[in-house]
Amino acid sequence: MVAAVKYEPHEKFEGVYWVEFEDGSKRLATANLAPGIRVYGEQLVKFGDLELRVWNPYRSKLAGAILKELKEMPIRRGSKVLYLGAAAGTTPSHVSDIIGDQGILYGVEFAPRVMREFVEKVAVHRKNVVPILADARFPHKYAYVVAEKVDVIYADIAQPFQSKIVADNAEFYLKPGGYIMQAIKAMSIDVTKEPSETYKREIDHLEERGFEIIDVVHLEPYDVAHAFVVARLK
Repeated sequence: MVAAVKYEPHEKFEGVYWVEFEDGSKRLATANLAPGIRVYGEQLVKFGDLELRVWNPYRSKLAGAILKELKEMPIRRGSKVLYLGAAAGTTPSHVSDIIGDQGILYGVEFAPRVMREFVEKVAVHRKNVVPILADARFPHKYAYVVAEKVDVIYADIAQPFQSKIVADNAEFYLKPGGYIMQAIKAMSIDVTKEPSETYKREIDHLEERGFEIIDVVHLEPYDVAHAFVVARLK
């Protein structure tokens, strides 16, 4: 394994780092909120008291979006985040690193087996993560857990009508002027349509529901037929 030689903060995004290795390559990373704990086999590198987790863009759409020159990343230290589609916790764990102890991540996941992984790999090691076994299509059902407005809703859900689900959750939980970050999975919405058609339809729905589109990036080569959208509630 090639050794890391130095690190530096990302030039735009708080809580994100670049790690440079002996061969000259640079990788994204976040500061590990649970030192010594790996979530998905990621490399850990230490610089004095700081332990960084290398962030794999082929495993995390947010990392892929950052590498595709995302303009704005509203998740920062202290943010309150509602994460729809937490899965086994790869990206949520990096979001947890970024928001730190002053932030909180509510992780919604529908599949019990996957939720168990999320709890065992992420939630038990991180005080800022609240796991919620629920269906994101019915946001009212977890209002007893998410008892506050959040700064950001992050959505990575394999469902038709993805933007509707995000906007419905925003009506319940997003602060005025808050942000959504959404991975649009074209093949999960309609396999009969060109991805570009699907992206347009989903983005149009967000605009109809009162969102200003801040940025859209396409995630190839990290994820095929995926677009990543950042939008702000007007």
